[in-house]
Amino acid sequence: MSAMWIPIIGAITGLVIPLAAFMWSYIEGKEKRETILEIARTVDDPDKVNELLAMLEEKKSDPVDYRRGGVITLFVGAGIYMLGATALGGFFKGIGALVGLIGMGVLVAGYLYPNTTAEINHAVEAFEER
Repeated sequence: MSAMWIPIIGAITGLVIPLAAFMWSYIEGKEKRETILEIARTVDDPDKVNELLAMLEEKKSDPVDYRRGGVITLFVGAGIYMLGATALGGFFKGIGALVGLIGMGVLVAGYLYPNTTAEINHAVEAFEER
């Protein structure tokens, strides 16, 4: 009897987790929108409202470091491959190899395409010296 509940709980969990994440994101955004609306009501100067809106925006100032992401993905793939090699079989070995190769590609891309300002400046200076 208890074995019958395992797939049901799994299916319900598969539905509840994405819905909970969506609701959390919606509620968090709703509070931010209400705050912006309240500020806009109390401030008469449109320049100050624009300045406050610019402060609330979440902008990512640093570029993505593909080398870091590539190393992480590479080792996740190696872990999945080892899991397949030791316990779960050939399917997981294939998935692990795929993920590991994707990580290697991202790692190589991180070295081919500079991403920080200093690396870009260095690449431009090296090109100008030629």
